[in-house]
Amino acid sequence: MSNETTTYFTELYAGRKPVMGLSSFNETAMSDFVRLGIPAVKHEEWKYTRVSSLFKRDLVFLPGHTEVVPREIDSIRMPGHQEATELVFLNGVYSPSLSNIRHQAEELVVLTLRDAAGSTADDPVGRQGGGRFAEFISKNIGHSGRYHPDGIHALNAAFSGDGAFIVAKKGKIIHRPVYIYHVSDSRKGFLFSQPRALVHVEAGAHLRIAETYHTLGGGESFSNEVFEIVAERDSVVDYYKIQDEGAGANHVGTTHIRQTGKCLTNAVTVTLSGAMVRNNLNMVMEAEHGESHMHGLYLLDGNTHADNHTIVDNVVPNCYSNELYKGIMDGESTGVFNGKIFVRKDAQKTNAYQSNKNVLIGEKAAAYTKPQLEIFA
Repeated sequence: MSNETTTYFTELYAGRKPVMGLSSFNETAMSDFVRLGIPAVKHEEWKYTRVSSLFKRDLVFLPGHTEVVPREIDSIRMPGHQEATELVFLNGVYSPSLSNIRHQAEELVVLTLRDAAGSTADDPVGRQGGGRFAEFISKNIGHSGRYHPDGIHALNAAFSGDGAFIVAKKGKIIHRPVYIYHVSDSRKGFLFSQPRALVHVEAGAHLRIAETYHTLGGGESFSNEVFEIVAERDSVVDYYKIQDEGAGANHVGTTHIRQTGKCLTNAVTVTLSGAMVRNNLNMVMEAEHGESHMHGLYLLDGNTHADNHTIVDNVVPNCYSNELYKGIMDGESTGVFNGKIFVRKDAQKTNAYQSNKNVLIGEKAAAYTKPQLEIFA
């Protein structure tokens, strides 16, 4: 990473408004970014995906930029949006004014990460349980960094605070889905955004979340996202990530799901277009008899490069996971799948399935597959 890139982001960091409750987390992450830098091809985990070249471009970092109007959001809404809670991230920043919270407060709580992390028992947020939210955030935010100790992941953590915090309340079966729209306004240049969210699915709650990505203005964009979910006992989480942003879109995203109690989690990742796309999906199984399903589909054309990295970490015994990724590559596109399964020392009786299948249609298309299994039991 060049000194210019380091200076650019350190100056932006110095000029931002500190986030109460996250200051230590942000400062540590910024130090990690300066120390680690942006991963290059010499990093084994980034062998097939070159992200460092994007930071040599003239990136435009405009958190809070608000020239987007509601009618532009109307054009990207997903089917069934009339009944869904809709969260809009504009240039990486959660925008309550553009969002529609249709769930009742006793079912679902949606706050800015800044408000939730800085809440105390004395403020308005605190009277809704914000003090507990602040404690939960302090203990759980950044857990994904243990699995991705690289500079680009740390960079997102350094600027966290403008994201969203979501709580699915205990025992609530939430029938309406949560739609999340990530909007990049490229009319000012090569737009760089860093959305972040932390989701707490309490015991016995059922929650469905779908994320989509959109670039306005027809220009290039680059999003660096971290989405962390904590699922407690007897909960059910259905998570969908749909990428069809266009040929000028670049994306690095980490979805990190922790099963802290016996529960069921389902994750579906669909990639249909983009310039460079890197999807990290982690399933951390911390409670016995947890169950997880991970499905991926990538249909690529042109020069699209899609890299799916998955981790299933069996921390305890008697867990079940099933992983299936399929890809079709046309044109000069490239598909990458790297799947890791960890069976920790005490994780006896683990059932973990993994499959990746690819079809090459284009004469210059390519696919790289790297399954990995590490057993310590």
